Amino acid sequence: MAARIERLVTSGQFSLDGGTWDVDNNVWLVGDDHEVVVIDAAHDADAIAEAVGDRRLTAIVCTHAHNDHVGAAPALADRTGATIWLHRDDLPLWHQTHPDRDPDAWLTDDLVIEAAGADLTVLHTPGHAPGAVCLYDPGLGTVFTGDTLFQGGPGATGRSYSDFPTIIDSIRDKLLVLPPETEVRTGHGDSTTIGAEAPHLQEWIKRGH
Repeated sequence: MAARIERLVTSGQFSLDGGTWDVDNNVWLVGDDHEVVVIDAAHDADAIAEAVGDRRLTAIVCTHAHNDHVGAAPALADRTGATIWLHRDDLPLWHQTHPDRDPDAWLTDDLVIEAAGADLTVLHTPGHAPGAVCLYDPGLGTVFTGDTLFQGGPGATGRSYSDFPTIIDSIRDKLLVLPPETEVRTGHGDSTTIGAEAPHLQEWIKRGH
């Protein structure tokens, strides 16, 4: 059975640099009827566990460590025995939310996370956060971009640990080189494609988005 992609939207708050905002997050599940991986355990461990159902949850992959993307990860891991994966460069951000617990394993560029026939290749794409990653599966024709690339441009870079020139380099060098038909499944909001976003790179640079 081929792997499939499911989306769950959870709601909560994002907090950084003394500010707090209400946000809706995309939680992505990749797998089949027996085994599944969760990308970004946001806000609500109960809702995510319900979406997983009786399947084996093998990994919780964090695209970055902002609290709205990792808040439910430890609780979900404790319930399921899943491994929490994070890029080591985001450990300082992780510890803002979970000071007493480290992730279980480290994401590195080109590492492959396997799930029920899916092969998610890690692309280290710093900028929105130092350890931000995207997950690309050519077989599924999809890249999960977290908060690195959205419909309409790059993720925000106005807060601590973020950098606009760095996110532009990441998007240009790691994402816009993917096939144009590749579906971009984002950390918030609607999906897009590489082909829809690629023509706008120079606009984003001028805008200093």
